[in-house]
Amino acid sequence: MSKTILITGATSGFGKAIAEKFAAAGWNCIITGRRADRLTELSTQLSSRHGIKVLTLAFDVQDRNAVTESIGNIPADWQQIDVLVNNAGLALGRDSFEKASLDDWDTMINTNVKGLMYVSKAVLPYLINQQKGHVINIGSTAAREVYKEGNAYCASKHAVDALSKAMRIDLLPHHIKVTAIHPGAAETEFSLVRFKGDQQKAEQVYEGYKALQAEDIADIIFYAANLPEHVCINDLVVTCLAQANSYYTLK
Repeated sequence: MSKTILITGATSGFGKAIAEKFAAAGWNCIITGRRADRLTELSTQLSSRHGIKVLTLAFDVQDRNAVTESIGNIPADWQQIDVLVNNAGLALGRDSFEKASLDDWDTMINTNVKGLMYVSKAVLPYLINQQKGHVINIGSTAAREVYKEGNAYCASKHAVDALSKAMRIDLLPHHIKVTAIHPGAAETEFSLVRFKGDQQKAEQVYEGYKALQAEDIADIIFYAANLPEHVCINDLVVTCLAQANSYYTLK
């Protein structure tokens, strides 16, 4: 019987790579994101290449009502979800605390923290009903140390780390695994979004070294999701060889 994975933020970066990795292995995919056109395009690609079923849900994880309505009303034949990947997230701006934008802070907290909570709360009834499942939260090395001008982004990823630990405790009676994956520098749309479309600034982040690729994280998540039922990777920090942590990178 085919398994099913639900991935938030599936229209680019880690989310898209995760969908492609699992679809190639025969998993059916529920893909979510804000950009309906990209979801439709990805759905067509996955189903035609791999012969799997795809359900698209277009919503913004910041919108609690949209999350609840979309996930709470998925068709009955999609409700046996094996893995949830809370991938939707972003950084906005790289500014000193006193100069940072309150709007940027709101968007990061609403997406990275509240969005993860909204989606998890909406999916959990399905996992609890079947008394098994796996929640994989995408954190960051920023969950482990705070770096200069990282303020609210670092705070949001520290929250993801704390929520992952709390979920692992509270969901233990329901036999639900919870894994937190904390990537370091990864060459995706992340920096382009952070610097609000400034291509030059985004490219400078990765100059002089080979950063993580989206496919690297997809491979790790696939491994974690396919371990025996009694085995759970609770917490994993992943960087490229050139990066020791959030502070030190060999360039």
